Order: sequence, then structure tokens, then C-alpha cells
Amino acid sequence: MSSLLTLDASAADFRPRRSFVRIAAASGLVILVLFALVGPFLWGDPAAQNLARFLEGPNAAEPLGRDEFGRSVLARVAHATRLSLVLGAASVITALLLGCVTGVLAAWCGGWVDAVLRGISETFVALPALLIVLLFAAMSPGGGLLTLYIGLALAQWVEYFRVVRARSSQLLGSSAVEAAGLLQLGPVHIVRRHLWPELKPILTTLASLGMVTSILAMSTLGFIKVGLEPPRAELGLMIAEAFPHYDAAPWIALAPIVVLFSLTLCFLGLRQPEVKRS
Repeated sequence: MSSLLTLDASAADFRPRRSFVRIAAASGLVILVLFALVGPFLWGDPAAQNLARFLEGPNAAEPLGRDEFGRSVLARVAHATRLSLVLGAASVITALLLGCVTGVLAAWCGGWVDAVLRGISETFVALPALLIVLLFAAMSPGGGLLTLYIGLALAQWVEYFRVVRARSSQLLGSSAVEAAGLLQLGPVHIVRRHLWPELKPILTTLASLGMVTSILAMSTLGFIKVGLEPPRAELGLMIAEAFPHYDAAPWIALAPIVVLFSLTLCFLGLRQPEVKRS
């Protein structure tokens, strides 16, 4: 009994720390989203050059200085943050919808439908996610956003499919779902009342991790200069372009690194699970 009380007390002490992490992560993410939304309108064109201001240091007008082409680093970071958030969110939403629909369909229909969808998913599992994104990014020599978006979405949908299919198979075999079927309440009722409440916390966690995966994959491809091309403002591409000037102007590389690190921490903090009392 004493050990159970000790565990319960430690869980109670742990809950505030979890809540603080989630609040801090949500607050940081709100700041970054506002920066991505408002920044591009305040600091203008990220590709505007002024060679007379080559590697200009930070000042009141330009808190992050200018890069090797005299472009505003703050403007470029703002546009790059917006690009990462928008493209990452679009990829995650597409992967989530595709994975959920196919996962529920496989669990509900079974038979050859389940076999075909599982076969497709296993094909994607056999390939590294970054390789899939790299293949689609390489299909667009001009650095198109559409192919990068498709690659990011296809690299992630299989995670949602496998989790949703496994959980839905358990739920659809439960007595509550069988009773709903006998009462002829319909598939919409079963999905809304039985599947969605159980899948929602799992999908929220997967979506948070998916945002991290999308943003890091995008930055990795930008760093090796595959996919998006200059003069587009992208975090990984900005880091790669700033490396030759790191000794003279370290702020050019540090700004996108800090934003990338902050985005990763915020999304990882949001996916922290709540501690439940047993």
C-alpha cells in the first residue's frame, strides 16, 4: 500500500511539470507562428539585394544584420519559418487524412482490401522516409514546392495507416461496437463515438512528431541543396549558404539554427502525454 501511495504522489508531482512543458511549448509555438505570419509583411521581400550592405552587422533597423548579398536576414528567417510551418502542416494533414481513411477502411473491410493496403504500406516501410522525400524532390530540378510536399506526405502516411489500422481492428471487435451494429446506428456513429475518441490522442502525438519530421527533412534537403533552390528563403538552405561566412558574420547561420531548434523543441513539447491516475 505504501508503494502505491508513493507512486501516486510521484505521479501527482510529475503532472505539473508535464503541464508546464506543454504550456511553454505552446507559448513558444504561438510566438513562432506569429513571427511567421506577421514577419513577412513587416520586413518585406527576402530576396531584395543591396550589395553595398554586404555582411552588415546587426543594428536597430536590422536586428539580425544582412547576408553576403545584402539581404535582410530577419526577413529571410521570417519567410523561411512560414514556409516550414505551412509546408509541414500541409504534409502532415495530408498524411493524417490518407493514413486514417485507409487505416479505418482496412480494419473495417478486411479481406483483400486489407491485404492490398497492407502490401502498399509495407512497400513504403521498406524505403527510408528521407529517401522517399529525396526522390520526389529530385523530380523537380527547379525546386518546386509541390513535389516536396507530395514526398513529405507520402513518407509519413504509412505511420498513421499502421497505427490507425491496428487500433481500429481492436475497437471494431469490441462489444460496444457490436452493440452499435446490432442497433443499426450506422458507420458514422461508430466512427464518431467509438473510434475517434480513442484515436484522437494517438493522432495528436503522431501529428506533432510529423511536424518535426517534415521540418527537419525539409531543412536537411535544403542543407544539401536538393529540392528548394536559391534565392528562396528556407532554413536549411540559409544555414548552408551562411557557412562560408561564419567567421565574419556568425549571426547569419545562428538565426535559422535557433529557429529550427525552437520549432523542434516546441513540437516535441506539445506531444508530451498527460499522466493519468490509475
